[in-house]
Amino acid sequence: MSYQPIENYGIIGNMHTVALVGINGSIDWFCMPSFDSPSVFGAILDEARGGHFKISPTATGGITQKQVYWPQTNVLVTRFLSPDGVGEVTDFMPMETETPLDNHEHNELVRRVNVVRGTMRFRMECFPAFNYGRDSHEIVVIPESGAHFVSPTVWLQLSTDAPLHREFTGSDGSRREGMVSEFTLREGQTVAFAIGEVCEQCGDYLPPYSHVTGQQIFEDTINYWRRWLATSTYRGRWREIVERSALVLKLLTYQPTGAIVAAPTCSLPEELGGERNWDYRYTWIRDAAFTLYALLRIGFTEEAAHFMDFIEARASEINPATGDGFHLPLPGRRGRGGPASQPLQIMYGIDGRHDLTEVTLEHLEGYRGSRPVRIGNGAHGQLQLDIYGELMDAVYLYNRYGRPISYDFWTHLRGLINWVCDNWNRPDDGVWEVRSGRNHFVYSKLMCWVALDRALRVADARAFPADRQKWHMTRDRIYEDIMKRGWNSKRRAFVQAYGSDHLDASNLIMPLVFFLAPSDPRMLQTLEAINRSPEEGGLVSNSLVYRYDVQASPDGLRGEEGTFNMCTFWLVEALTRAGWSDPSRLDQAQLVFEKMLGYANHLGLYAEETGHSGEALGNFPQAFTHLALISSAFNLDRALDGIH
Repeated sequence: MSYQPIENYGIIGNMHTVALVGINGSIDWFCMPSFDSPSVFGAILDEARGGHFKISPTATGGITQKQVYWPQTNVLVTRFLSPDGVGEVTDFMPMETETPLDNHEHNELVRRVNVVRGTMRFRMECFPAFNYGRDSHEIVVIPESGAHFVSPTVWLQLSTDAPLHREFTGSDGSRREGMVSEFTLREGQTVAFAIGEVCEQCGDYLPPYSHVTGQQIFEDTINYWRRWLATSTYRGRWREIVERSALVLKLLTYQPTGAIVAAPTCSLPEELGGERNWDYRYTWIRDAAFTLYALLRIGFTEEAAHFMDFIEARASEINPATGDGFHLPLPGRRGRGGPASQPLQIMYGIDGRHDLTEVTLEHLEGYRGSRPVRIGNGAHGQLQLDIYGELMDAVYLYNRYGRPISYDFWTHLRGLINWVCDNWNRPDDGVWEVRSGRNHFVYSKLMCWVALDRALRVADARAFPADRQKWHMTRDRIYEDIMKRGWNSKRRAFVQAYGSDHLDASNLIMPLVFFLAPSDPRMLQTLEAINRSPEEGGLVSNSLVYRYDVQASPDGLRGEEGTFNMCTFWLVEALTRAGWSDPSRLDQAQLVFEKMLGYANHLGLYAEETGHSGEALGNFPQAFTHLALISSAFNLDRALDGIH
């Protein structure tokens, strides 16, 4: 095996976990039973020790590989074309299915292999590596139906109607035992494999897998996704890519709580061989407003409500009288602003847990040698003041377009807003979670202004009790502070931090949150400054946007990074709004948007960043990117149709 490019993967899932399936037919990332569980297959982080589940033709030459989603679903088809025939591997995770052989619900992954033309010989390799490759396992063969993989923490069953035999892979420290099958299929023939967690103690096993069973579950899964997608209200110019982004967001939703993970992977590098490798399998408060806006705009009110329930549960952990969290002081880094104590964490586990301690997996080499491999996320203890603005923007949107928030929720939010009034002028770690110490970041101040503005709007709309005078005065003070200290008259732009000369793409969001009119001279000058090339002092390289200049504005980490896909869509939105009064900017917005569509992978999926050669970098796929795509497509459609 060798490492696949990040963009060579598709994903399947069941709203508990996902699997990354390479265009070569190998599942190289799969955590069981949930997104943030230890990996069972993790070859994407170490091809020798990580484990894989591969199905591919045995022929070594003359094979062309293609990969598509079954239309309007998250069912993935990997196709192999050769002079002797055409074979397919269809991968999916069942959603709402009941087989006639079993009444239990299983967290399982299904792989169906068939030949549609000619004859093809396949090889299946299932070599799990439990607990990120740290745990050993034993194999118990079940004659004529599969095998059990028994580890100290997880018991998996491989179920199939194909013949199996044991093999070993690797050497010395990476040596592992797995199950292998080689079989030949002719046109119209199918073999199925299913792997899932089972419970030995309760006798809960997967049923014997057959072609008939697999066909019924396949049809049920297809119908589930098509029924769900039919509720979308988006009918704009870019319907196919918007619907694919919606399907991605649905896959990244943790069904039991409504939380949405930032990405389903960990430690995929923002620079090959670099140290910018993070675990994104958690839920950021920051994502709340962007998630609610995108989902509500295209009709997915149920998903928006479920995610808001998760957010409300986190807010309910706050003392409504003081705005203090019950778990203070939070574990965090000390910077120039002191301990990172605050009412809310910036991120939580998908089940709402607080402890996301960061650990380095020294035994894994990382994707193409990109070390360290990290699980957990040390930024969870940072002080990031912007999260309160994003939270209140989400509440405002949901109260207006979803359902009215409750009085009890408001009492918790009221305490948070009072805390913001008392703490907005503290330096913090910023939206980009820098590890270079705290600063007075303009974006953080901006979102504190948003928190107060949206709180006042909700209070007035619902006639809720509020400390209106205090909130009004603080909101206005923040506004004037940003205009005085966040504006750099020399650069003729809003900059990254007070006293800085450096630009930051996060300031593109100012007109999106109604801080400034999109035609305000200061906003237009900021837009023009950012929209120059890096050689000219800007952040845009052939329409792709960097977050900031890592050389000019060190963030405490070595190396560089690619352009940030979400920021490119923010540029589209800023240009779109400026285009209301200047049609040439609207034309530019459409050009940038459609060029950006060309950087999706073959399935319409985006990683966090785009590298210098157009390659995908960072965790994959990233929810933020797909949220920003939906938002920019929706608003660009409206602007092109002349709807303000």
